[in-house]
Amino acid sequence: MTINLFDDSSWETLRPLTFTRPVADLRIGILTIAEKWAKHLNADFGFQTQDYLSVKYPAKKNPSLFINGSICPDQALVDTISQLKDGEVLIKGDILIAHHNDPADFKAVTFNKEIQYTRDFVRITYPENIFTNNPAEIRKDFELLTRGRTSAKISITNQLLGDDIFFEEGAKAECSVLNSGYGPIYVGKNAEIWEGSLIRGSFALCENSSIKMGAKIYSGTTIGPNSRAGGEINNSVIWGNSAKGHDGYLGNSVLGEWCNIGADTNNSNLKNNYAEVKLYDYENKKMRNTNLQFCGLIMADHAKSGINTMFNTGTIVGVSANIFGGGLPPNHIADFSWGGADGFENYKLDKMFETTEKVFGRKNVIFNDTEKEILTKVYELTAAHRNF
Repeated sequence: MTINLFDDSSWETLRPLTFTRPVADLRIGILTIAEKWAKHLNADFGFQTQDYLSVKYPAKKNPSLFINGSICPDQALVDTISQLKDGEVLIKGDILIAHHNDPADFKAVTFNKEIQYTRDFVRITYPENIFTNNPAEIRKDFELLTRGRTSAKISITNQLLGDDIFFEEGAKAECSVLNSGYGPIYVGKNAEIWEGSLIRGSFALCENSSIKMGAKIYSGTTIGPNSRAGGEINNSVIWGNSAKGHDGYLGNSVLGEWCNIGADTNNSNLKNNYAEVKLYDYENKKMRNTNLQFCGLIMADHAKSGINTMFNTGTIVGVSANIFGGGLPPNHIADFSWGGADGFENYKLDKMFETTEKVFGRKNVIFNDTEKEILTKVYELTAAHRNF
């Protein structure tokens, strides 16, 4: 089966996280949304996304199924979508969930019959939906990935609590406490938990990533592939190729790819007056109420923070922002900003490219023209948000 995962209006409301990717490429739980659908349906997948992203994230030709990339699968939804026939479309209210077209006859999308879906499902429409739904998505992905399989051997130097702990081939942990009594713990291929770490599930450490010595990791946390994490982390998602390797607190937060958090960087996830947290909204260019009491840091791809940076409750950091210095920077730090609480200036594109090439090189990844063209487009799209 071949599927395309399409962006809807969620792509706009999820900015700045989606400036550099389709919605279905968001990581939540253990897998990205696209990987979840591919695993459930045993399918090859592509994306229907913004034109400037389509070179890196191309669509598949003549797919049989089109699925909304903001929706996370569950078994009931998978079963319903699998039964769609040519020309049928699955909807709930004004949300287009999926539609089926015969690839042999495909010329244009045509809907012959609407089917109303009556069950609830998880849909990611705002950045905070990622960490709030992450504990449940870890559980779902854990079942999907480990069903009928046996964990690799886990060293006897660890203290294991509960039965829902799974290590992939090459995964390692020594002298740590792993408590799956509150949710499953998944450790990906060649990932490593260093000595003295305290981890409470639900928790996922993805392929080739590591947890540094003495880390304290709380429920609902995912560390994506090729990343390093340490300090204190609670209910947060780090997508991949990023580093939060030092002491400091990260809570109720999302970090994109290629981010780096300086030593002793901390974020607030609860206001002093316990009021509901607001986040900057790119579409309306003003603050939006999340209706959450706990909401921390939302950091887009390629952003960096220097040593001892302090982020206030409900801070949005744009693509390629670079923050440093004392004091509390504003709750919205524009894309391609350079500075801190004392003020910002434009982070020039050529200087940003110089840094990114070095960052990619450390992981033996080429910073190619496709990546440069995407970032150039984002730089242009976000110019109106840089008021300095």
